[in-house]
Amino acid sequence: MTPSQHQLIVGGQRSGKSRHAERLAQAWLARSPDHEVVVVATAQAWDDEMRERIQRHQAERPPGMRTLESPLALTQALREAAAPHRLLLVDCLTLWLTNWLMPMNGLADLAGWRTERDALVCALRELPSPVVLVSNEVGWGVVPISREVRRFVDELGWLNQAVARECGELTLMVAGQPWTRPVVAGEGV
Repeated sequence: MTPSQHQLIVGGQRSGKSRHAERLAQAWLARSPDHEVVVVATAQAWDDEMRERIQRHQAERPPGMRTLESPLALTQALREAAAPHRLLLVDCLTLWLTNWLMPMNGLADLAGWRTERDALVCALRELPSPVVLVSNEVGWGVVPISREVRRFVDELGWLNQAVARECGELTLMVAGQPWTRPVVAGEGV
């Protein structure tokens, strides 16, 4: 697997990230009758509003896409689902990070998170599947007042940079419109 087959899609909330990722997945399915898509979902339904969001995403998802839920063990799920004829769509990295650093039940696991993040970056170099990853861009606003939220914003920024380095393309979604460019090796921190 070459990094050029992976793509990271970032943007704000309701920017069209998931819809764009699904359009890419539909194009993958249309290229060959042997192609498959697995959506690896990281959301957890902790309240009624989130349950409704998840149900809406599932109902609006185009046909032919199987869903695999993996709120914490994303790397393991990707390794188990990967195959050359199968596109993996991860929706989304932001909720995955939330599950690690802001769990509804329990304490944040920063050490476990960093181990899992590093494992994901390594796995992207080895997976036989192309991967489309969806994530939020949350670092454009006011610096958060709490230490925990600042840590979350920092960790998401570092995650997005690390994942982008393993991708061939990066798409920024703005008002439902994709702005795509190739990832340039050596850029980022």
